[in-house]
Amino acid sequence: MGRILAIDYGTKRTGIAITDELQLIASGLTTVPTKELFDFLKKYIASEKVELILVGEPKQKDGTASDVEVHIKEFILKFSKAFPELELKRVDERYSSKMAFQTMIDSGLKKKKRRNKALIDEISATIILQEYLYNK
Repeated sequence: MGRILAIDYGTKRTGIAITDELQLIASGLTTVPTKELFDFLKKYIASEKVELILVGEPKQKDGTASDVEVHIKEFILKFSKAFPELELKRVDERYSSKMAFQTMIDSGLKKKKRRNKALIDEISATIILQEYLYNK
């Protein structure tokens, strides 16, 4: 069994989360500058057995696509060409950033650490992955 990797794609930074090999536990992996995302994924996928890629699908409250969706589709096209053997699924990520921020508050992180947008992105990716695991 391979790992599941979740991506919270952003135009500046992208949060990444990963499961264990049994696909039971979701953990934040890192946040990378989006311009370095593809290189990071190539290296990671070459070194770890990844079975499935989840890419967050940001939507507005009314269900319409978010502005970043154009960039996500470009990334998915490039990714699918580079890794045709890997399954890629989209996952609704509405409110994941707000949930990540609330998680930081609930865990007792000080205000200064809660301003760390990279940490919010990583936690958001973890939430996307957890939601997928709960609902699969």
